[in-house]
Amino acid sequence: MLLMFKVKNYTSFKNEAILDMRATAYVQHPTHVMQVNDKLGLLKTTALYGANASGKSNLISAMFFFEQYIFSQFINKNENQDFESNKIGVKMKLEPFSLSNETNDASEFDIIFLHNNKQIQYGFECTSKEVLTEWLYINDKKVFERTGIELSFGSKYQKMLGAYKKLPAERLYIAVLEYFLDEEGKKVILDDFISFFNKEYNVFTEILFESTVKGLAGMVGLSKKLVSNKGYRNKVEQYLRLVDVGIKRLDVQTETIFDERTGKKKKEKVIRTVHDIYDETGNVVGEKLFDLHQESTGTLRFLAYIQNAIEMISKGGVFIVDEMSARLHPLLTKLIVDIFCSSQNTKAQLIFTTHDISLLNNNQFRRDEVVFIDKNERGESSLYALSDLKVREDATFNKDYLQGKYGAIPIFHYDDIMGGGLNG
Repeated sequence: MLLMFKVKNYTSFKNEAILDMRATAYVQHPTHVMQVNDKLGLLKTTALYGANASGKSNLISAMFFFEQYIFSQFINKNENQDFESNKIGVKMKLEPFSLSNETNDASEFDIIFLHNNKQIQYGFECTSKEVLTEWLYINDKKVFERTGIELSFGSKYQKMLGAYKKLPAERLYIAVLEYFLDEEGKKVILDDFISFFNKEYNVFTEILFESTVKGLAGMVGLSKKLVSNKGYRNKVEQYLRLVDVGIKRLDVQTETIFDERTGKKKKEKVIRTVHDIYDETGNVVGEKLFDLHQESTGTLRFLAYIQNAIEMISKGGVFIVDEMSARLHPLLTKLIVDIFCSSQNTKAQLIFTTHDISLLNNNQFRRDEVVFIDKNERGESSLYALSDLKVREDATFNKDYLQGKYGAIPIFHYDDIMGGGLNG
């Protein structure tokens, strides 16, 4: 479960921006909070609002880059096949804030999360050529800190890590440990860290998601579990019937296909959607199978989202989505949000960007679940929650937002365009 993610000097975020998933003391919507202990509750959902180009997608990109940068440095790829197989090979480059005459090439990232009853904090500051600083804490105890190529260790970990002090300036120390550390050391220091990103941390950027949906139409729905687990497939089918997109059920067949990579034929399980065929009087007279690419983009998106929702609520995870409401009817977006907010969900979180103001109301969200991203005249993005603005709990969130009371909306200067008349 995610507690906090911080980014600084990346794309439009010149100054430090913190996405904080810790719940406030609000009593509204108690089912929207996962109570970790007497002092700590975590939000199940966070909705990110803001104008176009305000920085919403940049925040999601930062969360994606952070993961990509870490695991691209790991040498033992064979030990991280779960990570490799679940990602689509989209790599992002480091892009520090560029709209300033003061050059700063160093970007900073930091995360705090809970996994397997441990609180882990990890972060680093880097340029495109080298790692400047790096740190890892487990349960608030220092594992290591790094400045340049100099290392210091927490007393508990000194003996375990003291032999591994050779450190290339361009490589993360955590990647060095992943290669050199013995199995006992990996179990103590790295296993839970890697497990969190492999199993729980799921980022879908808009570019990545569009590539997945349209370019690999099946990949959106071809999770192994959807093919092999009938009970899981039945759950997905129930939601597809619930939202009335015309899909009666999912059909799995084994077919012989041509593998362009090897030049040989191979057998593969293929998923198709089943639709009823009707006569002129509206009676069902048969069925027709559709390939996934024949379904609408919105249907494919919903299919992807509902699988992630079912899986994460069962096992736990953080589902981070850019433009989740794109090509979805507002009621479908609401359904996904409601699933994560329900009392049945005890270990999954949803973080998403959206322009859908139909969700922006006090019946849907607590004030600490709504986060705005705004950009000033200097091109600098900032992040703040509705709860930071001391808004009343009975406020009309969407109306006040459109009136500009919370910021993070487009500002139109009509006079600059229309002042000279239509023919000016």
